Amino acid sequence: MSDPHPIVVLIEDEPQIRRLLRTVLPAQGIELFEAENGSKGLVEVGTRRPDVVILDLGLPDIGGVEVVKRLREWTEVPVIILSARTDETDKIAALDAGADDYLTKPFGVGELLARLRVAMRRSARTQDGTQVVTVGPVTIDLNARRVERDGAAVHLTPIEYRLLALLVKHAGKVLTHRHLLKEVWGPSHVEDAHYLRIYMAQLRRKLEADATQPRYLITEPGVGYRLALT
Repeated sequence: MSDPHPIVVLIEDEPQIRRLLRTVLPAQGIELFEAENGSKGLVEVGTRRPDVVILDLGLPDIGGVEVVKRLREWTEVPVIILSARTDETDKIAALDAGADDYLTKPFGVGELLARLRVAMRRSARTQDGTQVVTVGPVTIDLNARRVERDGAAVHLTPIEYRLLALLVKHAGKVLTHRHLLKEVWGPSHVEDAHYLRIYMAQLRRKLEADATQPRYLITEPGVGYRLALT
C-alpha cells in the first residue's frame, strides 16, 4: 500500500468476516473501523473519512444499495461491495448506485487485498486531479485528448475516445453496460449493448497487444467493463 496509514471502513453484519478482516487488514498496515449495520456505517464513514469502504449488501437495517446512494450524495470514496448474492442484477444495482467494485462471498483474501490496492490508487488519483494516465504501453492525456501506444499516436474515432475517456476517468472501477451506454451514446441507447461490444472490440484492437486476451480493457461478464490499472 502506498499510503502508510490507509483507512478502511467495513460495514458488515457477519461477525466471522469482521474477525477475518480485523486480522488481515491491520497486518497490511491498514487502519480498520467496523460497523455492523448501514446506519452506523454511514456515521463511521462521515467520521473517519476512509480511503475505501467495504460494504455488505445484505445489512439488517438499510440495504447496501441504499447505503451507496446515501454515500454518493456527499463523497466519492471508493466502495467495494461484498455480497453472498450471485444474481447479477444485485451487482448491477449496486454499481449503478455508485459502487466501484464487488466481490462475491466466499472470497479470497488475496483477491480482496488486490481490489483494495486498486481502489486506493484510484482514490489517490482522484484527489490529485491527475489528467494523464498510463496503463501498460498506453498513455492517455485527457487534457490534450491524446492517446499513445509505445510512444506512437493512436487515432481513435470520437465515440472510441469518449468510451476510453470514461473508462480512464473511472480506472479500476466497474462500469455497467447501462452506465457506459448512457454516458457515451445517451439515455435513448441504454439497451443497445451491441454498441459496446463493437466499440470495445475496436479499442482492444488498437490498444491491446492481443485483442482476444485483453490485459487492460477487461470484461465483467454480464455486468460491464473496467480499465485495469495493472
